[in-house]
Amino acid sequence: MKNIILILFLIGATTMSAQSISKNALGIRVGDNDGFGGEISYQRYLHENNRLEFDLGWRDSDNVEAFKLVGLYQWVMPIDGGFHWYVGAGGGVGSFDAGENDGAFALVAGDIGVEYDFDIPLLISLDMRPEIGFNDNYSDDLDLDIALGLRYQF
Repeated sequence: MKNIILILFLIGATTMSAQSISKNALGIRVGDNDGFGGEISYQRYLHENNRLEFDLGWRDSDNVEAFKLVGLYQWVMPIDGGFHWYVGAGGGVGSFDAGENDGAFALVAGDIGVEYDFDIPLLISLDMRPEIGFNDNYSDDLDLDIALGLRYQF
């Protein structure tokens, strides 16, 4: 019985969180849009409910390998406890290798997601990032990137 009470206390203590966003967060973002990929993700606090996010990542699909850098401006709103939701917009650049076709591309992106901010310096998120690419050999249509993020806050 004491162990159950202790476990419930620890769960309750780790789920209570402030309503503010962290000054800095660094981690990974793993998702899928036309192939599996991962990103190194950095978030920087700007104002009470605003931040910048920069992601440097790669994509690997059947026909294309790509590296890209994306920057987003995000608005973060509290839901309850440690939960927040956010929406953002931005753009990026990258390079790709598609066999005989390779080159550079530009993109515009949106972002909408939900995150949980633990009392320990850990932030976990799930988001959807629609991206429109500007290079016919890489992507000239809408890609929906759904990703899971895990970041250390400092």
